[in-house]
Amino acid sequence: MKLSAPTNAVLGVSVALAVLGILGKYAIAALAPYAFWFVLAAFIVLAIACLLKGL
Repeated sequence: MKLSAPTNAVLGVSVALAVLGILGKYAIAALAPYAFWFVLAAFIVLAIACLLKGL
């Protein structure tokens, strides 16, 4: 299986989701219930972008 680098847009979305998850865990109480899901979504988006070519 050949992996490809994600585009800058997908990388930006993944980083933004991860930052929201971290902020939810440590800083913003309103995001606390969703912190895990933000980080999980960031990982899934990044993993899919690496597996699919051109994404």
